[in-house]
Amino acid sequence: MPVFRSSPRRLPFPLTRCLAGMAVVVLALVRSTSATAAAAPTDAQRAAFKQAYATAQQQGGDAWRAQAQGLRDYVLYPYLEAAALEHDLATLDLARVQDYLTRYPAMIPADDLRRAFLGELARRQDWTDFLPLYQDGLGDALTCDALQARMAQGQSLDFDRDLAALWQKPALPGACDPVLDAAHDAGLLTPTRLWARIDRAVAAGAGGTVAALASWLPARDAETAQRLALALRDPAEAVAQAAHWPDTPRHRHAAALALQRLARRDSSRADQAWLTLRKRFHFSDEQRNDVLNALALFHATDFDDHALQRLAELPAAAQTDATREWRVRVALAEQNWRAVLGAIDALSPEQQRDGEWRYFRARALAELGKPAQAQQQYTALASEPTFFGFLAADRSDAPYALCPWTLDEDDARARSLLADIGMQRAFELFAVDLPRDARREWARALRGSDETTRRQAALLAYQRGWYDRAVFTFSSGDALRLYEQRFPLASQDGVVPQAQQAGIDPSWAYAIARAESAWMSDAHSGADARGLMQLIPATGAQVARSYGLPWNGGDSLYDPVVNVQLGTRYLAQMAQRYNGAPWLASAAYNAGPIKLDQWLAARGTLPPDVFTATIPYKETREYVARVMAFSVIYDWRLSGSAVPVDQRLTPIGTTYVPPAAGAVRKPVSCPADVGTEPAASGSVAAPTAASSSSDS
Repeated sequence: MPVFRSSPRRLPFPLTRCLAGMAVVVLALVRSTSATAAAAPTDAQRAAFKQAYATAQQQGGDAWRAQAQGLRDYVLYPYLEAAALEHDLATLDLARVQDYLTRYPAMIPADDLRRAFLGELARRQDWTDFLPLYQDGLGDALTCDALQARMAQGQSLDFDRDLAALWQKPALPGACDPVLDAAHDAGLLTPTRLWARIDRAVAAGAGGTVAALASWLPARDAETAQRLALALRDPAEAVAQAAHWPDTPRHRHAAALALQRLARRDSSRADQAWLTLRKRFHFSDEQRNDVLNALALFHATDFDDHALQRLAELPAAAQTDATREWRVRVALAEQNWRAVLGAIDALSPEQQRDGEWRYFRARALAELGKPAQAQQQYTALASEPTFFGFLAADRSDAPYALCPWTLDEDDARARSLLADIGMQRAFELFAVDLPRDARREWARALRGSDETTRRQAALLAYQRGWYDRAVFTFSSGDALRLYEQRFPLASQDGVVPQAQQAGIDPSWAYAIARAESAWMSDAHSGADARGLMQLIPATGAQVARSYGLPWNGGDSLYDPVVNVQLGTRYLAQMAQRYNGAPWLASAAYNAGPIKLDQWLAARGTLPPDVFTATIPYKETREYVARVMAFSVIYDWRLSGSAVPVDQRLTPIGTTYVPPAAGAVRKPVSCPADVGTEPAASGSVAAPTAASSSSDS
């Protein structure tokens, strides 16, 4: 993303009479049955639902009911009342909530209402009403609220019964603070228990938890724990203070931890601190190796002088897959092809099977004057439909290997799915533009189902334009060859005409959207990036101003048409900054142009494939590979052939021109020995988010 910046079936018999004590059970069964005989929802019903739902959310009360006339039998009707009740939480009483839960048991909006009202009761400290409504398994915050409720009614805390499970977690919500305070006052939080949780928190990097727990330890132990917290929070200050710490096991742990974390931020400063602290502390072999590993790794990600030598000389016990991999990357950055081969030979067997290292083995052999061996490697790799497989096909003059597969429709299974009330709700929620709720209903309806059923459901979703269900479902085995479903041509979103108007290749625009959001129109990242092409509101506003396009605020980015219109223009801006090169613009789109400019300044003379391999951010490296591979697949889907990848990876500083009508294109064929696609770069289904730290 640009850094300017998750059923019951119908019973075959009527339920006409029952005992009064079974009334709730009957209602549950009746309301969760499928509506096989019900007519398909109409556009008028959907429009009425949207209007009533907006009113329920914004006004609460009963105003929505007038707009919901005729929707009583509509499959999403329970969502209306739940939305109104959630709006009115502050004035609700237990009876109204229980009435809804009784009428709509086991439904997702009922579960949400229960959680929300329990939270409101906890805010009111109304523990009398809280306990009858509470159920186990509603999350740590409500678990702690329930413990508060029981204490308010005179129940004493028991560590094993009440706290042992919570105590295993490195961080807890604020709702647990009163419970932990009470446990401490009751003498339940012994030093042994406190240290056990502190150790877990340290392992998880939860410095705040460590600092909070430290205050409950005896004074000397509290000081030691605070030093562990300091190592997590401010490693530079911790290594400075460590020169005066005693050589005890926990202080050694804190010092080693601080050195490793400082290496990530400032490898040269960590080097100097290591020279001092290794004389003061009797580090264990494991601690010593962990520090040496971190120093070598982060000197490598900085591409410092002697980084290659440090990695090669790293003791075997200190090596990891990351250091072995970075030995190859540093050798590539130096274009030391003999060192590249040596580093690849030092990789683990599993790493050596990765397409990236098979490609660079061939590349090194070619550079070292061994073209026959290189071609043998390229030819084998060219049979794989991945970024490195496509690069190998270009270098061996082979067609791209794409072998489409078709999933047979199972009519009986499809009818069964469509008759399921949970699936009906899922499809209908998608139809009324509530994709998050749709995904939740989908997940519940398919819970425990087999792979065949899930695939048929995804096929039904694809046929209805719900593309992200297919992208995420068809993510392994033969399903990776369901290119039509995994790489949808969402023409209604205007990708092709908008890309053409922006002056960029439509297949690249499709690839960015696919990599960014996997076609989830409501995708929302932690950096506030939104929609199909993951724009943040500030970027959307800037692009709109630059192109004289309308701008209706950040939420408009969830409209696929708006998102694609602005996203293609933003891509055009990134491309223009980098001489039109889509591969460099993709890197900037993910990591930001400031970072990319730094990398170009340091290594901008490298060939494109080598430069990509030396991008310090793992996510951005994989993102560029994924987008370029997706561009090939979308190009093929749009035209039946593809512009070669090596034409898309223009040398740094040269101008790239989007392919015109007469451009040379690469044929696509299906090798006779086709098997399942490997899950390598270019075959990843999930969307990504920008990284802000070096690879590790």
